[in-house]
Amino acid sequence: MTDDDDFAAMFAQTAQGRTKGSAPVKRPKPGDMVTGVVTSIGKDAVFIDLGDKSEGVLDRDQVVADDGTVRLKVGDKVEARVAGERGGALVLRVRMGRGGEAKAELVQAHELGIPVEGKVTGVIKGGLDVDVAGVRGFCPASQVDARFVADQSVFVGQRLQFRVTQYERGNLVLSRRALLEEENAKRAAELKGKLEVGVVIRGKVTGFKPFGAFVDIGGMEGMLHVSELGHSRVEKPEDVLQLGQELDVQVKAIEEAADGKRPRIALSIKSLMDDPWGQAVKSLVVGATVKGTVTRLQPFGAFIEVLPSIEGLVHISELGAGRRVNHPKEVVAPGQQVEVIILGIDPEKRRVALSMAAAAKQAEANDLAEARASVLPAPARLGTLADLFNKKR
Repeated sequence: MTDDDDFAAMFAQTAQGRTKGSAPVKRPKPGDMVTGVVTSIGKDAVFIDLGDKSEGVLDRDQVVADDGTVRLKVGDKVEARVAGERGGALVLRVRMGRGGEAKAELVQAHELGIPVEGKVTGVIKGGLDVDVAGVRGFCPASQVDARFVADQSVFVGQRLQFRVTQYERGNLVLSRRALLEEENAKRAAELKGKLEVGVVIRGKVTGFKPFGAFVDIGGMEGMLHVSELGHSRVEKPEDVLQLGQELDVQVKAIEEAADGKRPRIALSIKSLMDDPWGQAVKSLVVGATVKGTVTRLQPFGAFIEVLPSIEGLVHISELGAGRRVNHPKEVVAPGQQVEVIILGIDPEKRRVALSMAAAAKQAEANDLAEARASVLPAPARLGTLADLFNKKR
C-alpha cells in the first residue's frame, strides 16, 4: 500500500468518525468551490484539510510548475473545485487535465454545470476561439459578456471562466455570460436589502445612451441621466465619463417593476456636489455688468455662462440694441465672450435674466461720456479764460 493509499484510508476513517453521535456533516458536491490547508505532500498527491467539511486530495500534477517543483507547501491555503470522490476523500482540481482526462472533465462540467477556465486565442466569425486544456472551444459573441461588446479583440490573450453549454462530438460551446449573470444575481440579492433612496454607493460605468449612462452598482444597473451628471449642462455623457470608470453615485429614486423584474434605479452625482447657486446669490447683483460665455442658442434667446455652472438667459428681445433680431445666431455664436447686464435673479427657479442690449447702451453711454469729457476745457483752462474776459471788461 502506498503513502497515498494510507492517507486515503485515514481520510475515510476520519469522515466516518465525524458522523457518529452527531448529525451528518453536509459534504461538498462536485462543482462546489472549497478552501482548505495543505497538510501533506505525497509522491502523487497533495492532501488538503477542509475543516469540518471533509478532506481533499489534489493530484500532484495540478500544482507542479514547469521546472517540476511543487508550487505549494505544508500550511498553504488552497482554493479548489470538487471534481469527485476517491477512497472517502474529495478529489479536487485547481485546473483541468489535458488530453483524454480533459475531455472527461468537460463532459462532467457540462453535466454538472461546473465552470471551466479557458484562454481566448482569437476572434473568429460570430465569437471567440477559446483553448480549454487543449480542447478548442467556441464562445458566441452574445455570450462573451453580460452586455454586448463591439470590439471583442480586447479579450484575446485573457484567461476567463466559462460555462460549458454544449459538448458533443468534439464541439465545445461556451458561455461566459451565464456565469456573469449568476454572479450578478447573487450580488443583486445582497444589494437589494441595503438599497434605499439617498444611499451613496460605488459604481462602474458600463454603457452609454444619448440620455445618460448605465452604472453597475453591484449586480444591478442604475441610470445616471445627463441632467444628473453635474450642475453644468452636459450634451453627451461621454463628454464627462469613460467606459469602466468607477465613481460614487447617490440613489435618487427606485421604481419597482410590476412584472417582477429588477427595479429601475435613478442615480445622481450632481447631488453629491456643492450647489453653485449659493455663491451665485452672493456675487451676482441686479444692474451689474458682467462678462460671460455663450454656451448655446435657442430660437427664443441665448444662454450665457456668467459663473462656473451658472447660466443666464438673454431673451431675443434683449439681444439687439435698437434693431430687430430674428434668431440669436444673427448676433452671437457659442463660445463667444460677451458683456451683459443682470436684469433679474430668481434663486428658487434658478434663473438669471440678462440683457446684451442694455449692456450695449450702457457701453455707448459710457463712451459718449468719455468723449464729452475729452473735449471740454480743463478746470485750469476755464480759470484762465475767465481772467482774460474780466480783463477785457
